[in-house]
Amino acid sequence: MELNKNIFRKNDIRGRTDNGELNEEIYNVFGKAYGTFLLENKIATETVIGRDNRETSEKFACAFIKGVLSTGMDIIDLGVALSPMVYWSQFNFNTGGSAMITASHNPKEWNGLKISSGIGMVLSGEDFYKIVKKNKFKKGTGKLVGCNIKDKYIKDLISRVNIEKKLRVVVNTGNGTAGFIVPDLLRATGVEIIEHNTESDPRFPNYTPNPKEREMMEDTGSVVLSNKANFGLAFDADGDRLGLTDENGKFVPPDLCLIFLARDILKNKPVSSIVCDVLCSQAVKDEVQALGGVLHFAPIGYFSIKQKMIETSAELAGEVSGHIYYKYNYYGFDDACFAALNLIQYFSNQEKSVSQLVAELPKYESSPAYYIKVDEEKKEQLVINIGNEFKKDGYEISDIDGARISFPKQEGWGIIRQSNTTSSIVLRFESKTKEGLGEIEELFREKLEKWEVAGEWKAG
Repeated sequence: MELNKNIFRKNDIRGRTDNGELNEEIYNVFGKAYGTFLLENKIATETVIGRDNRETSEKFACAFIKGVLSTGMDIIDLGVALSPMVYWSQFNFNTGGSAMITASHNPKEWNGLKISSGIGMVLSGEDFYKIVKKNKFKKGTGKLVGCNIKDKYIKDLISRVNIEKKLRVVVNTGNGTAGFIVPDLLRATGVEIIEHNTESDPRFPNYTPNPKEREMMEDTGSVVLSNKANFGLAFDADGDRLGLTDENGKFVPPDLCLIFLARDILKNKPVSSIVCDVLCSQAVKDEVQALGGVLHFAPIGYFSIKQKMIETSAELAGEVSGHIYYKYNYYGFDDACFAALNLIQYFSNQEKSVSQLVAELPKYESSPAYYIKVDEEKKEQLVINIGNEFKKDGYEISDIDGARISFPKQEGWGIIRQSNTTSSIVLRFESKTKEGLGEIEELFREKLEKWEVAGEWKAG
């Protein structure tokens, strides 16, 4: 059996199903390796398993389950579920093991695996690769139990919020797995829901369900406008990313959503720590500090965000990709369903519209996150080279995740980092003025041209 090492990424495993990178044989071995890992390290004797609605997920889940059972590990099979439902089950079943067969926001040809190394703790794909390569697996006979947790999950989440007034909300799940859960969850709070693309279709016929993509958010916004809704919510394929549009159909960046969520927490628990990733706007830091909170930057990705939350005892964390992590009144993992409920709760307590609330936030000119395709083997060194170039020019560099460069003259910053999930580098810029933003972008273009990087800048 051949394995492509590049599918084992920092936060999980991601690979294509149309070229043999992932198949049933590989998932069976993954199951054997995971069961062995949990048992040998005395982490768990039982694990929860879920899958998304992709065409390959059911057969891959069956192969994985067979592998896990063959080690003597017991399984609670959730069937079709969201990633946050799998994490939630860990806490509610008190089991150190969890596995989710999903490629999250990736296109339909992809699949993957998210696994834990204890309750609320992720096992990185890089570490899992070492376990798989050992090829020494325990043998036994585990027990399999099926469990439908949908009603209990919904009941728990709505018990944690108090929505003051009825709102009209568009819900777009992009034909992904979230359509099984989100409409029922939000209706249970009394919110009026306009469903859009909530039917399950593993072909993703309209677009890949990913709130970072312009196509999904523009479509959500158009439905908001035509239905005169208060705002729109979009969810990725496995329900751990959330996107927001205002009542005018305009996209509201997730880092600005984080500000609204932080306000509620800091009102009830002042001086709390909040974590955000290195791509987040300076507006988040300005607002959190003005409210008496403490903001901490962290590298992008579940593994790094969770580590920083534990290190700083943070109550809330967010990424510009739309991942929102709640420790306050919750369990500390990223759950787009719970984040959506808290946004609805916040907006239901406001007299102003979403666009009016956004207009009051600190003003910065920000670029989208740009993705440029780069060979997987070259992207790490390229980021180092560009960072060193700016350092030689006398700029202050933060190397928390890639290179985030401060530009005092332009009252802004720019960042270059390698993507955790694709063969790309990621760029983002911000300044107090449009002129400053353009100057920062041009400085990066000059550096990239010097290193012969000429790929398309795709906004994500």
